[in-house]
Amino acid sequence: MKKFGFGCMRLPLLDKKDQTSFDVETFNSMVDTFLARGFGYFDTAYPYHGYKAEAAVRESIVKRHDRKSFKLATKMPMRDFNSLEDKERIFNEQLENCGVEFFDYYLLNNIGITSYKKACDFDSFGFCLGKKQEGRILNFGISFHDTPELLEEILTAHLELDFVQLQINYADW
Repeated sequence: MKKFGFGCMRLPLLDKKDQTSFDVETFNSMVDTFLARGFGYFDTAYPYHGYKAEAAVRESIVKRHDRKSFKLATKMPMRDFNSLEDKERIFNEQLENCGVEFFDYYLLNNIGITSYKKACDFDSFGFCLGKKQEGRILNFGISFHDTPELLEEILTAHLELDFVQLQINYADW
């Protein structure tokens, strides 16, 4: 797999004031071009586009392309759960939203000092490892948004992580 991903956080819209008015034709064209050029990693998250981005991914990617032709990543939203039951419900909704049986990559989203504490308090690392053991997650990681010191602390404490996605915007460089 080429080392460049397609982020589904800012999808093309028909109406800029309505974050769920997807320009499906343009999105389909973008997806098709991305795949045709040999890329295959798509990244989305539960809260993107008013909680509708995962369904857009299902329609433009999952329903239109062979599951073996792409890798799909999504994220557990740290702000949207307050119990194990919430995590289970959200995870199952994500599978349904995306129209898949498993996620190639699954991340605890937006990990910083506060969300890391919440992840630990609610055993989110253990929850995701359980899903990995069930075959619902192939690779488990975090999207990280904080200091190098905190990242080092997390990586030392959580050897079970397969990867880290850093919040770096190439355009900012």
